[in-house]
Amino acid sequence: MQPLTEVQPVDGGHPYDYYYRPGMPLRPPPPRAVASELWFEPRKSMLSPWLEVRLEPLQTPRTRLMADHLWQGDEPMDEVVAAFRRLGTAGGRRMLNQALAHGIDSVEDPPAELVNLFARIDNPPDWYDPDLWEYGRRLWINVSTAGKMAMGVQDFMGTFVGAEVASAVGETGRFVKDPYRRNLESAVWFGSVTAPGALERSSPILHDTVRVRLMHAQVRAMLRRRWGDEHFARHGNPISNATTMGAAVTFGLTPMCFDHVHGRRCSTRQLDAVMHYWAYIAYCFGVAEELIPRSAAEGMEMVDYMVATAGVAPERTANMAGAATRGFNPASLRGRVQIAATAPALGVFAYYSGQPLVRTLLADTPLRSVPLQPWSAATGMVTTAAVRLRALDDQLPGARRRMIRRAERVDPFWDRNIRVARFLAARVGIRGTPFDHHDVSAERTPRCPM
Repeated sequence: MQPLTEVQPVDGGHPYDYYYRPGMPLRPPPPRAVASELWFEPRKSMLSPWLEVRLEPLQTPRTRLMADHLWQGDEPMDEVVAAFRRLGTAGGRRMLNQALAHGIDSVEDPPAELVNLFARIDNPPDWYDPDLWEYGRRLWINVSTAGKMAMGVQDFMGTFVGAEVASAVGETGRFVKDPYRRNLESAVWFGSVTAPGALERSSPILHDTVRVRLMHAQVRAMLRRRWGDEHFARHGNPISNATTMGAAVTFGLTPMCFDHVHGRRCSTRQLDAVMHYWAYIAYCFGVAEELIPRSAAEGMEMVDYMVATAGVAPERTANMAGAATRGFNPASLRGRVQIAATAPALGVFAYYSGQPLVRTLLADTPLRSVPLQPWSAATGMVTTAAVRLRALDDQLPGARRRMIRRAERVDPFWDRNIRVARFLAARVGIRGTPFDHHDVSAERTPRCPM
């Protein structure tokens, strides 16, 4: 295959800037998608009971498809964003909201792109099983708090250190300029999608999921224009379809895998149910049908590949970490005390994600030399004990009733996160989550926000 750096653009664009169709030759991964030792520790700790975890992840048909889909976005929603640019985003947003609330047939003269989008939204795929989805939801909520912390910390590292996501998030500037709204949106969506029936057609949670999906497509359109073919040739598509799927498999499987390796064993049937829960979330989020795994074994292959090739921290990592730690002043006694006081929290992060990732995140901040031990080791002892206590609870009478009770509403863990995010956002006057921040992003190329 011809090296990517030697491929010449076609008609002023990049030759890999298209959407895959079954039967097409698979594109090679973008050059930035190479395995890094930076991500080896969390991969090995999570996946070694099921996979042979090596520095270079195994190439399988599933991971090759993942590599291919790093070049593309969410085709139906990308086309809607292009249509809204023609029609005007405000009018397009009204059409979208009308169709979500009352059906596409209630929209007067909708563009074909919006009709195509709702053909997918209104018709779940044949493989979707609502009962299996509900069982997977309950299992996922029933994971230990330590398992959910593992997912949260590793997602944080992927967001701020992973090359693709950190570049996109950093370029929008939202974690620097508008962190409370951004955190509230994330907390609300994550918590809401754990509710019973969250993705039923009439559910407002499904409607918000579509709105978040629109935001991602708007950002992708803006970044694709701003960065141009040179960046695309090295990194692939920003907020790619493969990365969206990679997020779903890691969100779904990391908590279960964490509990398993810490003594709370789970069966293949349970893992498959949780994968089904997150596979349908991925479908509603715009992942291409051919990329969605049908089993936890397929999902683990995808986790291994996506984490291995998450890449090295881009320039935006230093910008975001620097903004978050700007208040720490090592020149003053008070500042040095504040810096030292971060050691326990950073030790927790190091246990869940590995010390190399924490050091990379903090490399250009006043926290770069904060000791991570003994806090990391202590976290390991506490979390192992907590998971084993949950394993003991599983063996006591009434375990099934307790699982059902925990899942009666949204996940209690994420409900607490929502409450904290709402409180912090309310202090700066932010009340709601309309998921419309990027309505203007796809219409024009704004100045760099950093």
